[in-house]
Amino acid sequence: MEFYFDPVEILKATTVLFAVIDIIGSIPIILSLRQRLGAIHSLKASLASLLIMVLFLLMGQSILDLIGITVGDFAIAGSFVLFFIALEMILGIHIHRDELPASASVVPIAFPLIAGTGTLTTLLSVRGEYHLTSLLIAILINVVIVYVVLRNLNRLEKLLGAGGIAILKKVFGIILLALAIKLFRKYTGL
Repeated sequence: MEFYFDPVEILKATTVLFAVIDIIGSIPIILSLRQRLGAIHSLKASLASLLIMVLFLLMGQSILDLIGITVGDFAIAGSFVLFFIALEMILGIHIHRDELPASASVVPIAFPLIAGTGTLTTLLSVRGEYHLTSLLIAILINVVIVYVVLRNLNRLEKLLGAGGIAILKKVFGIILLALAIKLFRKYTGL
């Protein structure tokens, strides 16, 4: 793999993943999980998320080829998933949420909360938009952010407050909505 470094592209990919992962908007969910399950292992959850995202980024195309789906097909389907996630974030509604299992803290935090369907769909959908190196760096940056947030949940909860978290969720919802429309237009030719 050839090394490629474009700071603007890395920033764009990092922002897209940050919006999809929505770790700031997930703080209330994570706090609730911590109350139910006890301590959250920040490092384990972060490393598990990293592994899931990198494997899917690298092997997702092979899986699609195996079942006969093009990246364009996946991107259009992914644009719908992103569209609905964005609507949830912007409007404060819940269209669908998987039930989080009450097992170890890594399972509900790493998957499906951080490296969930939206994140994995986004990774494959933007694979054609950004260079692989940029996406790998963006994943790493986001995992570091996730780790920092998980390690500092109490401080962030006090610092942002309910209003600050709500505002951030809306802003990143708009970014996701725009990305969904961009992906749909690019792969449908509209």
